[in-house]
Amino acid sequence: MHNVPEGTLLAFDFGTRRIGIAKGSTLLGSAAPLATIDAEKNDIRFAKIAELILAWQPGALIVGLPCNDDGTPHEMTALSRRFANRLKGRFSLPVLLVDERYTSAAASSALDEQGVHGRKQKSLLDQYAAQQILQAYFDEPQSAQPV
Repeated sequence: MHNVPEGTLLAFDFGTRRIGIAKGSTLLGSAAPLATIDAEKNDIRFAKIAELILAWQPGALIVGLPCNDDGTPHEMTALSRRFANRLKGRFSLPVLLVDERYTSAAASSALDEQGVHGRKQKSLLDQYAAQQILQAYFDEPQSAQPV
């Protein structure tokens, strides 16, 4: 088990265009979608992340680690690791990586259940994927990898 402080956590579904963010409580063991940052410039992205960290005061940050279905890395795996390292360096908080295979499909299903279909999902999908990533951490914290 990792030494993650009790309280609020923020989770990130990293993408080259958008970053989905979810929040959750270690006490409740539940996650909720929070925001989507739709920007490609790092200074804009990290400024918005800094605002969220200031507002929510998380004890740790969780980053989804994408990989192929068989667990092997691909291009986005390295980019997500780099993003996680930047978060740790900028904000001096514990950062954990969580396998994010199938989280986008689960997020899409969750939105379908709420009556949000097709193109209407686009603006919400990333934050719902971040929610799935954070819930995966709550369900199996021992599977997370510290950065």
